[in-house]
Amino acid sequence: MSRANNRIAVLHGVNFDVLEKRDPDLYGGISLSELEYRIGGWAAEMELEPIFFQTNSEAEFCGYLHRVSETADGAIINAGAWTHYSRAIGDALAVDPVPTVEVHLSDVENREDWRKVSVFDGLVESKISGKGVDGYQEALKLLADRLGA
Repeated sequence: MSRANNRIAVLHGVNFDVLEKRDPDLYGGISLSELEYRIGGWAAEMELEPIFFQTNSEAEFCGYLHRVSETADGAIINAGAWTHYSRAIGDALAVDPVPTVEVHLSDVENREDWRKVSVFDGLVESKISGKGVDGYQEALKLLADRLGA
């Protein structure tokens, strides 16, 4: 049974289903299921209930965001490459907003110029970049504080 203000949607976008096959120096060499397991452990310690979602379909990602408040009180979003160019996802985040933290495993500010752009600027509470999987723990703490969970 959910407590008030403790449900956190954790949304992963394109290529997260093959996360373990991506450059381990940038992405940690961890699989999506391992990442979700770690997030789940941190969430449990904070008495948060994570709700995981991943898709390689931009339309499905937008659709989930259109109704995110129906199932979650806050969100962590790592849309992968869509972060940098999908205005549709940026617009979808604004349709049914909940407090949201943007997370990136790699340090996007010190990579290619196109990665420095985020369609979520102005729509998220905070952006965490370059802290690897620990960035998710920080995002959970920020949301727990914000939600009073």
